[in-house]
Amino acid sequence: MQPNPGPVQPRPADHVTNGLYGEDILSVRQFTPQVLEYVFGVADEMRTLVERFGSADLLQGKIMANLFYEPSTRTSSSFMAAMQRLGGQVIPINSVTFSSVSKGESLADTVRTLECYADVIVLRHPEVGAAAEAARWARKPIINAGDGVGEHPTQALLDAYTIRRELDRLEGLTVAMVGDLLYGRTVHSLTRLLINRGNTFRFVSPHSLRMPEELLAEVEAAGDEYTEHEDVMEIIDEADVLYVTRVQKERFTDLSEYDKVNGAYTITPEVMQHAKEEMVVMHPLPRVGEITYEVDEDPRAAYFRQMQNGLYIRMALLAAVLGRA
Repeated sequence: MQPNPGPVQPRPADHVTNGLYGEDILSVRQFTPQVLEYVFGVADEMRTLVERFGSADLLQGKIMANLFYEPSTRTSSSFMAAMQRLGGQVIPINSVTFSSVSKGESLADTVRTLECYADVIVLRHPEVGAAAEAARWARKPIINAGDGVGEHPTQALLDAYTIRRELDRLEGLTVAMVGDLLYGRTVHSLTRLLINRGNTFRFVSPHSLRMPEELLAEVEAAGDEYTEHEDVMEIIDEADVLYVTRVQKERFTDLSEYDKVNGAYTITPEVMQHAKEEMVVMHPLPRVGEITYEVDEDPRAAYFRQMQNGLYIRMALLAAVLGRA
């Protein structure tokens, strides 16, 4: 990482007062309840736009640089589709191995180069804090598409939007998060977005992959209840939201420990028989066996609706950040 270049001059003021115009999207901590409601409202409008017309020219003449230092299918494609649906164009950079980065170019120089061509930069990077570092150097907005095990704010926004659409509220819920809670940036961001709303959290994982102490402290400081478990059956009957993530085999140094938990977090129709009739099953995808295909037919399975919602949320964010919402 390069040293901090010092304060950046303010971006020009504009008549748009959504609180996001010209801003970086780095963390869910930026989203007050008012701004969150604004984004959800614009996402609803984008849904209607896509369903009725397919596309619009709101961002015609605008260019987005999609800068991904890690492999991505869903997030990268979602942002590209969002920009194109709004009439904008995309510079896709999904294989940095073949770019100037492989020659040793710094992140600072890369983003400062790309902003010469683009109006907004979407960045995924393996290092925590990389998006914030890029934003220190860039004059154009940076959108964090995942920084290591840190945050994935746009995923959390689409997750919360999905919960709102499925259950009609974000308050007073019992939210069960299952799988890899230590390295899962999606559960980190979603937890931060759902605290301070009177929700109850059930964290289910192998002990070696439990939620980081920092996140547990944030939940406790918010005055919300949480408990930790190693068996999903202990909490399945009370969950309003069952958010499942992959237990990553590659994180285990002792494969015998992985074998002990392998299959323990698989959601099957038999498991779902113990769940509430009105609840929602979610997954950021990709799944690798932790939800069986038979569960896809269950009306409570929302993970592909969740992916669809990601398009509308990212359309809303791009339009807001570029002053066209």
